[in-house]
Amino acid sequence: MITELLGISDLALKLKKGSLALFPTDTLPAICSYPKYSKKIWTIKKRPLSKPLILMGGCLDDLFEFVHPCAIEEGLKLAKIYWPGALTIVLPTIGNLSEYLNCHSNSVGFRVPALGLARDLLMETGPLATTSANISGEAPVKDEIEAEITFPGIPILSPIPWPKSSGMASTVVEWEKGKWNLLRPGSVVLK
Repeated sequence: MITELLGISDLALKLKKGSLALFPTDTLPAICSYPKYSKKIWTIKKRPLSKPLILMGGCLDDLFEFVHPCAIEEGLKLAKIYWPGALTIVLPTIGNLSEYLNCHSNSVGFRVPALGLARDLLMETGPLATTSANISGEAPVKDEIEAEITFPGIPILSPIPWPKSSGMASTVVEWEKGKWNLLRPGSVVLK
């Protein structure tokens, strides 16, 4: 199966038609789709539905339109300090977004990556359902070569080679009942 290397505009068109895609981030390479096609991510990764996906956006405003009003103020405080960057912020949502990304909760993880190429893609597409590009339970891929081997035929964002990522997952924190809980330590240490 031939893997397509596509620029931002062409990859955005593929995604709009329901395709998955692979792209670099500041932390780990990601696999993505539009939220309404997110079941494809769980399937191809062999990921349990109990493990949610995150919504990655090109800027803070693109993500906070989905955040429940009760969490906007606290979420913005953290986002303005750590975004763009390697912090995933889990917040309660409005609408049906959580049905696509986290079927066991009305909360969703949000992140704006620090890598400019990733943000450029996300500014073109709007927010995407994402997770690290690996088969569930296996080590994350390190670059576009490993991504293509793991997910043959899934379009890859060009240009390649991709900028080097940190190789460390994002830190994940959740806002719940007025306080922050650390769900996963990662490359960001909160003050």
